[in-house]
Amino acid sequence: PMFIAALSAIAKLWKEPKCPSTDEWINKMWYMHTMEYYSAMKKNEILPFATLWMELEGIMLSEIGQSEKDRYHDFAHMWNL
Repeated sequence: PMFIAALSAIAKLWKEPKCPSTDEWINKMWYMHTMEYYSAMKKNEILPFATLWMELEGIMLSEIGQSEKDRYHDFAHMWNL
């Protein structure tokens, strides 16, 4: 009984490693590239990551629902993407 109680206590304290979900990964990448894009636009620089930006845009649009697509469209229109 004591051994089982000890194992139970260890199991409660043990944290499994957390791998980011696809949504978390996409959101992180989206944020990073949005900030890079904004910085480049602010400095009026050519964007070396434009290809990756377009690929990420395609992934995002294929993964989200229509209401989110409408919000993205508003965002893209605001930034003249």
